[in-house]
Amino acid sequence: MSYHDPVLLKESVDGLNINPEGIYVDVTFGGGGHSKEILSRLTTGRLFGFDQDPDAQNNIPNHPQFTFINQNFKLLKGHLRFHGIKQIDGLLADLGVSSHQFDAGHRGFTFRENAALDMRMNQAGSKTAATIINTYEPEELAQIFRMYADLPNAWKLAKTICAARDEQPINTTWELKAVVEKHTPPHQSNKFLAQVFQALRIDVNDELGVLKSLLTQSIEILKPGGRLVVIAYHSLEDRLVKNFIRDGKFEGEADKDFFGNKLVPLKGITRKPIVPTQQENEKNNRARSAKLRVAERTELVLQ
Repeated sequence: MSYHDPVLLKESVDGLNINPEGIYVDVTFGGGGHSKEILSRLTTGRLFGFDQDPDAQNNIPNHPQFTFINQNFKLLKGHLRFHGIKQIDGLLADLGVSSHQFDAGHRGFTFRENAALDMRMNQAGSKTAATIINTYEPEELAQIFRMYADLPNAWKLAKTICAARDEQPINTTWELKAVVEKHTPPHQSNKFLAQVFQALRIDVNDELGVLKSLLTQSIEILKPGGRLVVIAYHSLEDRLVKNFIRDGKFEGEADKDFFGNKLVPLKGITRKPIVPTQQENEKNNRARSAKLRVAERTELVLQ
């Protein structure tokens, strides 16, 4: 159950434009790959690593300038203030699920192994994928399959699940797989199942809500000139990041001054997202869908 090789390692840490004496946060510590690279570029600076998965604690480096916080990064600002930190020089987020979590088959993230329908990144959470499958109304199920997986047959899929659970609860990954397989498009079984599991995982962990919270907090804690670096793995995440960097909002147009100039708190450093090279894609399968965006905090940007 290894952790993935850090995706876009050099590009993401370069994007932070590290000040050796600065304060940085890796909100998705995981296997510690990005954190170790950041630490290698610090002298008297500090690094805080967040991860709600207790398994990540096995990777904590023995480094005097590193502090690990075993919490969801939606609690970022409060925990930094607990440590006396009000502003930082840079924040890195490598979103999504780690290879370790997929490899830990008993946690229910993958349909390739038979396990309890769990999918909690934070094992202390109460809502699991089984909770969703067995208690959500058909309309709610259809909505998450449409919103988080863009499945055109979301309503039929939801009704099939509800009919099956009326016979007996659906509690394992393979029980769910057997129920939904009749809706699988020809020759696209793996893609379809991955979309179904993705939708459940996003809802279990409120991934988009947590990301919105992180981006909003980043504006409050980044110093002017501080960098925000985000690696996203699916279009829902990337769209939120892109819109927030461009407009300071997740939806709608940016606020403007009297003269029609945009009033935005971030300046995009990367015009287009940075994507992995073919060489990295061949070496690390997880990198294939990665998109890296970098922005800089400003007091006010007129565009």
